Amino acid sequence: NEEKMDSLPPIVPAVVEFVDIAGLVKGASTGAGLGNQFLSHIREVDAIVHVLRDFADPNIIREGSVSPDEDKLTVETELGLADLQTLEKLVLAQEKEAKTAKDNLEQLKLDILNRIKNELDQGRVLGNYETHDERLAKWFKTLPLLSIKPVLYVYNVSESEYKNKTSEHKLNTNELLICAKLEEELADLSEDERMEYLQELGIEETGLERLIKKAYAFLGLISFLTAGKKEVRAWTIKKETKAPQAAGVIHTDFEKKFIRAEVVEYEKLIEAGSHNLAKSKGW
Repeated sequence: NEEKMDSLPPIVPAVVEFVDIAGLVKGASTGAGLGNQFLSHIREVDAIVHVLRDFADPNIIREGSVSPDEDKLTVETELGLADLQTLEKLVLAQEKEAKTAKDNLEQLKLDILNRIKNELDQGRVLGNYETHDERLAKWFKTLPLLSIKPVLYVYNVSESEYKNKTSEHKLNTNELLICAKLEEELADLSEDERMEYLQELGIEETGLERLIKKAYAFLGLISFLTAGKKEVRAWTIKKETKAPQAAGVIHTDFEKKFIRAEVVEYEKLIEAGSHNLAKSKGW
C-alpha cells in the first residue's frame, strides 16, 4: 500500500561519471581544434567513449567528418601521436633510472615503455594494454598515456537504420549503437509511453541505459548492495574483488576487522522472506 511505500528507505544507485568533451579533429596532437586542452581532459579518465557519426543529414555540419571509419582512424592516430611525444620524455627519464637501479624493476619499466613506443611507431592501435607483473601494475596505471586506455565506440545512427544496424553490432564488445534523435524523443515521453514506443521498435532498453550498463561492464565493474532502514545502496567494486576488500569500500574498519561473509542466494532470500529465516533453513 501507499503508506508502506512511503516508509521504505531511499535507494542510492551505482554511479558512472561521464565527462562530455568536444570531438577530436585531425591535427589535435599538434594543437588543432581544442588540441592539447582536449588531450589533457582525457588523461584523467579510465576509458574513452568515442561517439562516431553514422547517419546522413545535410542540416548538420560534418566539421571534417567523412565517415565513421575515417573518424575512428583520426582519433586512433591523434591519440597515438600525442603519446609518442609523451613517450620520448618518459623513455629518457626511465633510461636514467634504469642505469642507477640496484634491481631489474626499472629496466622492466623501460622495456615496457619501449615496447609501447615501437607499437605506436608502427601505427598499431593499443587500447586496454595490460602488464601482468604485479610489481609493475601500480606504476603502469599512473602512466599519462591515452592509447593504452580501453575505447568504447558508440555509433550514432539514423532512426530508419537503428533496428537493422543494432543486430549487426551485437557481437563486438567494444561497440554500441544509439540513435541520438530517438533518445531525444524518448526523453520527452512518460515512462509508460517510453516503454510502449520501445516495444514498437522491438528494443528492450533505451540507448542511454545500454550505454551506462556497457560502460560499467567495460570498466570491469560490478555492484553489491547494502540494505537497511537508512538506505538501500549499490556500492561499486572491480570484478573479482574479495569480500574483505569489498567491505573496505564502505569503511576501512570493515576490512581491517572483517570476520566472515554470510551469503544467501537472492531467490532463496526472497523465498524465505528474511535473512534470519533463510539462516534458520540453512540457506
